[in-house]
Amino acid sequence: MEKPSFKEAVKFWIKLGFISFGGPAGQIAIMHEFLVERKKWISESRFLHALNYTMILPGPEAQQLATYTGWLLHGTKGGLVAGIFFVLPSMFILLALTALYAMYGNIPWVYAMFDGLKPAVMAIVILALIKIGRKSLHSTFHFLLAGAAFVCMFFFNIAFPYIIIGSLFLAFILRKIFPQLFTQTAAAREQLAKDEEQYYINRSHFLPNSGFRATKLFKQILITFIIWVVPFALFYLSTIDFSFWKELSLFFTKAAFITFGGAYAVLPYVAQVSVEKLNWLTELQMIDGLALGETTPGPLVMVLVFVGFMAGYNHYGGSLLMGSLGLITTTFFTFVPCFLFIFAGAPIIEKTRENIKIKQALTLVTAAVVGVILNLTIYLGKAVIFPKEVALASIDFITLGWIVVSFIAMYRFKINMIAWIVVSALFGLAYYLIPQFF
Repeated sequence: MEKPSFKEAVKFWIKLGFISFGGPAGQIAIMHEFLVERKKWISESRFLHALNYTMILPGPEAQQLATYTGWLLHGTKGGLVAGIFFVLPSMFILLALTALYAMYGNIPWVYAMFDGLKPAVMAIVILALIKIGRKSLHSTFHFLLAGAAFVCMFFFNIAFPYIIIGSLFLAFILRKIFPQLFTQTAAAREQLAKDEEQYYINRSHFLPNSGFRATKLFKQILITFIIWVVPFALFYLSTIDFSFWKELSLFFTKAAFITFGGAYAVLPYVAQVSVEKLNWLTELQMIDGLALGETTPGPLVMVLVFVGFMAGYNHYGGSLLMGSLGLITTTFFTFVPCFLFIFAGAPIIEKTRENIKIKQALTLVTAAVVGVILNLTIYLGKAVIFPKEVALASIDFITLGWIVVSFIAMYRFKINMIAWIVVSALFGLAYYLIPQFF
């Protein structure tokens, strides 16, 4: 497999930014479909190795996974392009929709179009779950661990960073007591080696100049700090209300560092502080912002940029310009730390691939990740199939039917994913418009 050109990769990351629907489960599924299954740029083992790391970081794991894989392919510039374009289309889409929302209220036809996408994304997630499960669950023990991870998240609401850390601890203990659980048969090793050969980034691939150095880490932290400070200087010099922008910037920087467990873990905190303490927006506006974030591409944590827009818009007496500046500022301070986590941490994580003990332990982490993705799949499925409450009477049979149709279309008939996303958006729009005329 030849190395993809930087131009080809840029085109892909831009496209990904426009089709990354469905929250972390949907976005990971879409990346897996394109990077591993279709383009064969990165092998299953390397994809899951990167995913294991991003799962335990604060911030949106799908955006960080894109940054990590972009870095593997083309170094720092590849990581920057992947991470930025994962967010940029969503930022501009949300900017347009939030401005329309601020002027005219809810936009039913936009919601309808995105509602058509949800069942298609559900089918994409189920397909990815099947593919990743087949390649990650090698024994009964791996299935049991995946099931345990699912139970911990679904029934006990344990955040997945704790599940990943628990899996590592369990692997450490079991490796001492039952080392046979971690050994592969010769045939399995041979098949794995053969599978790896068809990918550009595989088990034997090494990224030049990617080793860990303390001086390099210090330089990365210093550059990130300078980039982080620049907007403060600009606001201080160019605005008469510096205290507002300082509060906004510090608040979303803090939010970026405490988003362990995904967007749903941080949204209650953001909602409580921004609505009740800072009075940037109302509770109903926060709910509408969540609806917009749920239906647009990009990480769900992009709901925060809606809050940033409404903060600027309301603080400056209904100014769309200040609202837009608030949205861009929020995007900047929410995602800058994500790049530091990857560029500083990825070289360290890559070195662990050479350690047999860590490599074997990560097979259990990967099994636990399958359970985590199953939980995210069911979480998304509940919201899509049972829009009001989880009861037989509230099942949305149209949505359920479109999930089945989408699954068959992409699994049995191999219909292109992007083409089916477009078809699904048109289906949602038609489903909304037809009753308006009859």
